[in-house]
Order: sequence, then C-alpha cells, then structure tokens
Amino acid sequence: QVQLRESGGELVQAGGSLRLSCKGSGPTFATDSVAWFRQVPGKEREFVGEKTMHNRRTVYADSVKGRFTISRDDAENAVYLQMNNLKPEDTAVYYCAADQRYSPPRTQYYYWGQGTQVTVSS
Repeated sequence: QVQLRESGGELVQAGGSLRLSCKGSGPTFATDSVAWFRQVPGKEREFVGEKTMHNRRTVYADSVKGRFTISRDDAENAVYLQMNNLKPEDTAVYYCAADQRYSPPRTQYYYWGQGTQVTVSS
C-alpha cells in the first residue's frame, strides 16, 4: 500500500515559480513510477508529466514542457514538481500519482494523493 501527500500549492503571480512536493510512504514507493496530474473544476483531469521506472524516462505534457520539471529524492521518499514561469492557465488542483508498473498507462495510475491547490493570478 502506498500513501501520497502533496504540499506546496499556493497563490502566486504569473511569471512566478512554485515547487510542489509529494511525500510517499509504503515499501514500493522508491521503485514506483510517479506522475503529476492537474484538474480544474468541471474539466477532466490533465496529465502534467511522469517519471516512469522504464528507462527512468521523464515525459511532460506540451503545455508545461520547458517550464516544469519532475525530480525525485528516493532517500526522502519524495517527488517534486518545479514549476517556473507560471501562467494563469496553470491554475488547478495538482495531484501526485504512483504505480508499481514500469510504464503504467496514464489513465491507470493506481495510487493518488489528495491534491494541492495552485492559483496563478494575472
């Protein structure tokens, strides 16, 4: 069983930066694939990026490529989402997800956190 808890969301001005954290617990977290998603009320959840265990590759959505970076610290059982040059359209609840598979389908991540709100003002 893996438990995830996000933190770091807050109100920030456009052009600013934030770093979201996702602390994981459980015996497999250090070897799980991890991902970040976001969701705006009334819209479907959107893929932001993932760092899978398959070749340790990192993939980003086109909307955040070049601005967002996913990293992980296995010693701290944590995954981070560094967000730079934030835009109002980045406003959403951000979720951390994990899965024990090496390359899970993006719609099938098994473990989820409760989310953290990011609001970008113009």
